[in-house]
Amino acid sequence: MARDATDTAEAPAESAQWGNISADRLRSLIERIERLEEERKALSSDIKDIFAEAKSAGFDVKVMRQLIRIRKQEPAEVEEQETLLDVYRRALGM
Repeated sequence: MARDATDTAEAPAESAQWGNISADRLRSLIERIERLEEERKALSSDIKDIFAEAKSAGFDVKVMRQLIRIRKQEPAEVEEQETLLDVYRRALGM
């Protein structure tokens, strides 16, 4: 007796487990990641637009990126980096 692809008597249910993997749980996780990646893509586009706006207003985007990076750091870390930069500049006669 040949089996037909439309025979659902032994077809796995949507929530079936395959090797201890829940298909529904896996699908849910994948879909959540895909949604977040789309949101990230949209946010990246928005950020790019803001940098373009800043550039057209005469701001130096490279310096703005440095400021953003610095603002993420702890104040003590920023102070240490600035001190080292000053020491290195003096050593080079700058």
